[in-house]
Amino acid sequence: MSEPRIKAGIWVSAALRLGMSDGKPGLVIHKGDADAGGVLVCLRGRTGVMVLSQFRDAGGQMAWMRGTGPVPVSDEAADAYIARQRKYDSDLWVIEFDAPDYLPPFEGQIV
Repeated sequence: MSEPRIKAGIWVSAALRLGMSDGKPGLVIHKGDADAGGVLVCLRGRTGVMVLSQFRDAGGQMAWMRGTGPVPVSDEAADAYIARQRKYDSDLWVIEFDAPDYLPPFEGQIV
């Protein structure tokens, strides 16, 4: 059985609050559908940006994929990835955190 689904707008608000309390301030880059939008998380560090893409694993649990690869990329590469994803999903949220360690301020499996 999968975990209950939280509305995207509520999840984003909670993630931003966790970021503030963890010393990783964040902001909304693009507002998606408040009820059912997916989420991309940009982690801005010293050497570039990593973009995490939200998905559900085979068991229905929320997990994160390193959409831009295992190492930080340039702003241009991150922006191109985000633009491609937004073409497929206009309801997509994009949030960004200042995360020098490239770790999100919330718990989640990263694959």
